[in-house]
Amino acid sequence: MSPSLDDKPVVQGAVAGIGAWLLGYVLTYLLVATDIESSPLNRLIEAFGGESATYELVGWVFYNAHLVDITYTNLGLLSPAPNFVGGDGFTPFLYVVPPALLFVAGLAVGRSAGVSDPMDGAVAGVLVTPVYLVLAVVGAFVVTVSVGDASGGPDVVQALLIAGIVYPAVCSGLGGVVAAATES
Repeated sequence: MSPSLDDKPVVQGAVAGIGAWLLGYVLTYLLVATDIESSPLNRLIEAFGGESATYELVGWVFYNAHLVDITYTNLGLLSPAPNFVGGDGFTPFLYVVPPALLFVAGLAVGRSAGVSDPMDGAVAGVLVTPVYLVLAVVGAFVVTVSVGDASGGPDVVQALLIAGIVYPAVCSGLGGVVAAATES
């Protein structure tokens, strides 16, 4: 008989996934929003769309920190899509934010479940993934900016695969393994 979800920390995983996602976005917002508000891209969007797109553009940076590309349609002047993190963009420290928060989320879930076996720790940590996946996909649509015929936003397939599955499964799973390995 295989173990059921009844003996797994599903609720803790969901809460940790939500927390990691929201805290990651908030930290990104705190680090880049001021610069984005006065950026040429935001001013261009305001000029043609009438509203600031600060929270959406912060989302673009947050997705770039997950290694997700930003794609554009009907906007040839910004092709290829810029990466907003590193290089001429924001601090490369932003690349550390998602994996670190996911690691801590997996560690917290593992600790709350009291895991002592590394495999149980990995399973407990990976329970962060389903909610993080949903938020990654929904968020990709929420931070898409449309002005007339033109639009831009995170690549949805990459958001699903990289930000929604790979990052949380690997980082939170590792956090769960560490929780098991350090259980006293």
